[in-house]
Amino acid sequence: MKLDHRAIIARSWPVALLLVAMSAIQSGASLAHTLFPVAGAAGTTSVRLIIAAAILLAVLRPWRKTISADAWKAIAIYGVALGAMNFLFYQALARIPLGIAVAFEFTGPLAVAVLSSRRVLDLIWVALAMAGLAVLLWPGSDTTGAVTWPGAACALGAGACWALYILFGQKAGAVHGMHSAVLGVTIAAVVIAPIGIWEAGATLLEPRVLLFGAGVAVLSTALPYTLEMIALPRLPTATFGTLMSLEPAFGALSGLVFLGQELGTWQWLAIGAVMAASIGTTLTPGAAPEPHAEEPPRPD
Repeated sequence: MKLDHRAIIARSWPVALLLVAMSAIQSGASLAHTLFPVAGAAGTTSVRLIIAAAILLAVLRPWRKTISADAWKAIAIYGVALGAMNFLFYQALARIPLGIAVAFEFTGPLAVAVLSSRRVLDLIWVALAMAGLAVLLWPGSDTTGAVTWPGAACALGAGACWALYILFGQKAGAVHGMHSAVLGVTIAAVVIAPIGIWEAGATLLEPRVLLFGAGVAVLSTALPYTLEMIALPRLPTATFGTLMSLEPAFGALSGLVFLGQELGTWQWLAIGAVMAASIGTTLTPGAAPEPHAEEPPRPD
């Protein structure tokens, strides 16, 4: 049987784009981590959101489209959830390794998938994810990458905000698509910026902070946003869900390569358990649908 090279390329390039998008998001998180000693986690979050909002507003100009009062409610909640998710994730990243923070945060979309389904099989995936999280929190289970309770709590809080982000992002994006996403990022910047300004003050205006903040905004928002908007309409739901489940591994590898965050064997196995649970909820029959194709990527 002769291989159809065009068909292979057509199937593989959207996957490649999504993998690049995930790599960019986690590389952006690593770059953000290097700003924490200068601007703090809150200050870094603020700079990233402000610059990302400015870029998206300049490119997409959402004011050209009329938005109803009902849609504004969903967009407002979506934006606040997005801001809180970024804020809490960076607070977690300041306290625990990147890969572990992503694993804890992944409980958000996992909870959405499980609660949207009535399958008994999902209880197995929940148990698997809980076992992985328990290993990460078990005292002395691995001393290579220490996990603190405040860091884990912040990451879990970010996961809860991610769940709200998905639910209200679907409602907002179903009507106004990318315009809702831009407005959501802008609302997130308005909500979080005062916290970062209070913490870091004039430090946020230093050239290094602005330059690195722009890099984080591009890597964590603008670049993956663009790549996912191209790839998502061309990917089956199951493929998208499976690939997104690899994100904790991308986070752990990014933390290792860029931040020198080594994890122990049990921690890698625990992260693998969370990933397996996410893949299971995606691939088993009757799995809950993934976010709307026009919904932006999670901008960690």
